[in-house]
Amino acid sequence: MAVFKNWKPRTKKIFGILYWTYSFLLIVGVFAGIYLNLFLTLRAIILVAFFLTVACKMAMLPFLVIDDIRRLFIKIFRKKEPLKAQQITETEPISRSEFLVKAGLVAAAVPLTSLSWGIISGAYDYQVRRVNLILPNLPKAFDGITMGQISDIHSGSFYNKTAVKGGVEMLLGEKPDFIFFTGDLVNNLTNEVKDYQDIFAKVKAPLGVYSSLGNHDYGDYYFGKESSPAKVKNLKDMVDVHKIMGYDLLMNENRRLKVDGEEIGILGIENWGMGRFPKYGKMELAVKDTDDLPVKLLLSHDPSHWRGEVLQKYPQIDAMFSGHTHGMQFGVRLKEYQWSPVQYIYKEWAGLYQEQKQQLYVNVGYGFLGYPGRVGILPEITIFTLKRA
Repeated sequence: MAVFKNWKPRTKKIFGILYWTYSFLLIVGVFAGIYLNLFLTLRAIILVAFFLTVACKMAMLPFLVIDDIRRLFIKIFRKKEPLKAQQITETEPISRSEFLVKAGLVAAAVPLTSLSWGIISGAYDYQVRRVNLILPNLPKAFDGITMGQISDIHSGSFYNKTAVKGGVEMLLGEKPDFIFFTGDLVNNLTNEVKDYQDIFAKVKAPLGVYSSLGNHDYGDYYFGKESSPAKVKNLKDMVDVHKIMGYDLLMNENRRLKVDGEEIGILGIENWGMGRFPKYGKMELAVKDTDDLPVKLLLSHDPSHWRGEVLQKYPQIDAMFSGHTHGMQFGVRLKEYQWSPVQYIYKEWAGLYQEQKQQLYVNVGYGFLGYPGRVGILPEITIFTLKRA
C-alpha cells in the first residue's frame, strides 16, 4: 500500500502481524459473544470494537476500489513500454494512489471519531422534548394536564448507573401528572433490570405510571419463538417487575383516568409489529367497554401498528404512543428537520404525526441497544401538555 512505502520492512511486518491478529481475534470474539455465555460487558466491548472497525473499513473501501479500478484501467489500456523508476521528491506532487489511500484514511477517521464521541457523550445525554398535544374532545378537567413518556430503556445495555439515575431525576423534575413507559425494559432477559430496578421504581406520578411491553421483553431473542417453562417464567418475572416498580402494566386492557369527575381512557396492548416482529397485541380486548370515553390514549410499542391496524380499524383512538425505532441512534434531529437511516424502514420514526383526527408520537428511546452510544439522535424524555382544541 502506498501509505506504507516509507516504512522499514520490520515495521511493515510487525504492523501486518498486529493487523491480522486483531482481525482474527475480533471475528472469534464476535462468534464467541453470540454463541457462548460471555460476561455481558466483555461481549459489549467486542461487539463495539467490531462495529467501529467495520464502519471505518466501509468508509475507506470506496477509495481503495477507485484506486484498484484506476490501476486496472492503466494496466489494460496503457501502451506496453518499459517503466522507468520514479521517485517522488519533496517538491513533486503526491501520487494518485497515495492521495486516494490517504483520503480513505481521512474518511475512515470520520465514523471512528463520531461514533466514539457518541459513546462518550451521546449515550446518556438525555433531552427533554416538549409537545402540545391537541385533543378536540378532551374534557375540560384535563386541559393543561401534563404527561411524561419514556421508552426503550434496554437496561441490559447500561454501564453508568449515575447517569441513568440523572435521567430519571430529569423526568421527575418536570412533575408530570401521569407517565407512560412504552416498552423494552430489557434486551433479552428480565434479570437484566435487577441493578436498575430501584432507579426506575422512583418514576412516580400523581395520576399513575402506565406501561406496555416491547418486542424485547418477551425473551423471544433468547429462548426462541416457541414456548418453554423458562420463557414462561421470564415473562412472569417481567410482569412482576412492573408491579414491584409500581407501573400499571396494560396487556390488551384499559384503564379509566378520572379527574374532577371526568374521564379519559388509557389503553395498552402487547407488542404488535409489522414483518418479523411478534403480534401479541389484541386491540379488540384493549378497546372493550371504552365507547363512552371522549378521549382514548393508546400505548403500543411499535409505531408500525398505527398504520398497520389502528388507522384502518380503530378510528376511535385519538393518540397512540410508541418507541421501538431508537431513531437508529444515528442521524440529525433539529427543530424543523430530522433525518435518520431508519426512516427508510419506518415511515413514522420520531416525533409527532397526524392523519385526519388521529395522532401518533414516537419516542426515540431512553436507552440504547447494540451500539452503546448515540450520534445526533439523543435519548429522549417527552413531556406532553394536553390541550383542548
